[in-house]
Amino acid sequence: MKSAAIIGLGDIAKVHLPILQSMSDVELVAVCDINPDKQNIAGDVRFFTDAQDMLDKVKPDVVHICLPHYLHYPMALLAAKAGSNVFCEKPLALNAAEAMQFAALEKDYPSLRFGICLQNRLNNSSVKMLDVIKSGHDGKVTGVKGVVAWHRPKAYYEASPWRGKMDTAGGGVMINQSIHTLDLMQCFAGEITSLTGNICQLLDYGIEVEDTATARISFANGATGLFMASIANSKNDNIEIGITLENAEYVIADNALFKLVEGSRELVCEDDKLPGKKFYYGASHAKAIGQYYKSLCDGTDDYIHADEGVISMKMIDAIRSSNGGAVTL
Repeated sequence: MKSAAIIGLGDIAKVHLPILQSMSDVELVAVCDINPDKQNIAGDVRFFTDAQDMLDKVKPDVVHICLPHYLHYPMALLAAKAGSNVFCEKPLALNAAEAMQFAALEKDYPSLRFGICLQNRLNNSSVKMLDVIKSGHDGKVTGVKGVVAWHRPKAYYEASPWRGKMDTAGGGVMINQSIHTLDLMQCFAGEITSLTGNICQLLDYGIEVEDTATARISFANGATGLFMASIANSKNDNIEIGITLENAEYVIADNALFKLVEGSRELVCEDDKLPGKKFYYGASHAKAIGQYYKSLCDGTDDYIHADEGVISMKMIDAIRSSNGGAVTL
């Protein structure tokens, strides 16, 4: 039995809570948030308003970090110093430099495990697509396209002002809404050599972060990628990732993987779906959390390590700094 604690009781913590409470080999022993009004969110679980106080008194085996981006690395370091393993929500940190500091904790604290919640890697469609690529049956990847067309109203930023500021969010649509898409693009196509990108604000929200981003990506194997993301859409459309191989073409869309055959879509597999308004989170949080705890219990290395979250942060920083010019990763 492993003891767990959650720091930060915002929207994403409400995904972690029921998962942890449903696991037979995990006991949720504490939650923490600076807002005392949230003390009943986890029922009768012990509540704290100070993370250090919680770590000192409860000493959980695992700390789940569900905080604003700028607090991810500092809280991971605090937990590590207290002897707790860390499972962190995306993104890994505020920017690539800080993400590398986070990843370095794996070497600085070798007895602890630092996991990052890139749960869409565990979607049925992602796992199957990686199997197809690794098999080599359809040849190598020659191109990949990622499109995120979502909607966020101005009220989204007004409700949580940290989301609209660079020093607390680290960015907008790239780091908040489309980081999973960037992560999957590099998972499918491999090592990135360079990219050219642009960011802008199409919406008059008065925020510092970008609401729209585009990029062309060059991969070491010769493949090219096209990335487009915006929250200026009228609604949250399903994310689309197209993968072109030498002898076939696939697309992940509508929560499923399809093979494109003679102008039609042939279903390969479907993702598990999350019910309710937050369907776009995907349903693989439970898989990622379960995989992480299994690695703790079994002593294996089979989980998504913190250092695997660095590459998407490097992509975001490169797109931000590109301004239409090529940036080498």
